[in-house]
Amino acid sequence: MTDLDDRAFLTRLFDAAVEAADPRAALARVLPAKPQGRTVVIGAGKGAAQMAAAFEDLWDEPVDGVVVTRYGYGAPTKSIRVLEASHPVPDAAGAQATSELFNAVQGLRSDDLVVALICGGGSALLPAPPSGLSLEDEQALNTALLASGAPISAMNAIRKQVSTIKGGRLAAAAHPARVVSLVVSDVPGDDPAQVASGPTVPDASDLKAALAHVAAYGIELPDAIGAHLASGAGEAPSPGDPVFARNEVHVIASASLSLEAAARISESEGIPAVILSDAIEGEASDVGQVHAAIAREVRQKNRPFAAPVVILSGGETTVTLDGKGGRGGRNTEFLLSFARGIDGQGITALAADTDGIDGSEDNAGAFADGGTCGRIRDAGADPAALMAAHDAWGAFDLAGDLFVPGPTGTNVNDFRAILIR
Repeated sequence: MTDLDDRAFLTRLFDAAVEAADPRAALARVLPAKPQGRTVVIGAGKGAAQMAAAFEDLWDEPVDGVVVTRYGYGAPTKSIRVLEASHPVPDAAGAQATSELFNAVQGLRSDDLVVALICGGGSALLPAPPSGLSLEDEQALNTALLASGAPISAMNAIRKQVSTIKGGRLAAAAHPARVVSLVVSDVPGDDPAQVASGPTVPDASDLKAALAHVAAYGIELPDAIGAHLASGAGEAPSPGDPVFARNEVHVIASASLSLEAAARISESEGIPAVILSDAIEGEASDVGQVHAAIAREVRQKNRPFAAPVVILSGGETTVTLDGKGGRGGRNTEFLLSFARGIDGQGITALAADTDGIDGSEDNAGAFADGGTCGRIRDAGADPAALMAAHDAWGAFDLAGDLFVPGPTGTNVNDFRAILIR
């Protein structure tokens, strides 16, 4: 097998993982019962437009509503409006989209149905600062959280206390209508209240928990945000609030299902597959080192798995910037660390975000093999220096190893596949 054959094989596994999270097939399995009144669709996330289009095709009664997605991620719909806003930094278009979502659920009755189509990316797409705070304050909070290295659960616990839409508040606004949330999970553990910070799904994380996360991860909050949290104003509603009593929540696609689909494809092509975990968290560079150590152990000592084998994993790692800039995202950061750990070894890997975009650039991730670091050095750069600068995109661009499939229309978070022949 050539390196190109190996990359084509890993691409097929990625495609299988994405296909398993296809919104149409996932939605068809969990369509709610038809209401006596209206059907209103709301939604947010990088795959929200594709979910809305699929819902329209599957729903054979009148429907209207609005969803918001990232710029460039729209899809043609019939009666559901698709709005676009900025991700990962919130903008004014996102603030306007938030208002439109609230408008869509105003004045509903108990016999109406609200279908919430929620997937990853919705937190940034739905800025809604409380009274006394501005969009700029929420942007500053978002920047501080993304640079902190805190896990997504901690970031969302804080976001929910500094918002008028997150933490179930959008569902509360739809009361007395019944709200059915159909969620494509991009979070470790598949807690639907964590996806997009749960605009229609409350959770038990309270203000005390948010403040504990701030302290535990040393997050430097903007002064206005810190003052708001200290005031205790506008705490998110609890799951036991009666306004949520008739609501339903369904996780319709997840990293676990996608990794299992990739494993089936690998085994059908004669390569055994193992799934380490679908919920790996931690610093991306550290996770890369651990994966590299496992791959070397297989390559050199045929343990803990026998070669040939594909090692699969998912979850959501983090990157702590420490005041530095950088280009790329957590998947390329993971993979540059991994590439340094397998330098010169006969190992090939793909790490990519299933939504098609990893961080700040247009790539989903990258490929790496035993020759990646050599190609970076041949191009006149030092892999270690690029790692220190968090410029993983620059490293893989120099090596010619970027993976650019374009937006996929879904999002079940990180996908990692390591092939050891």
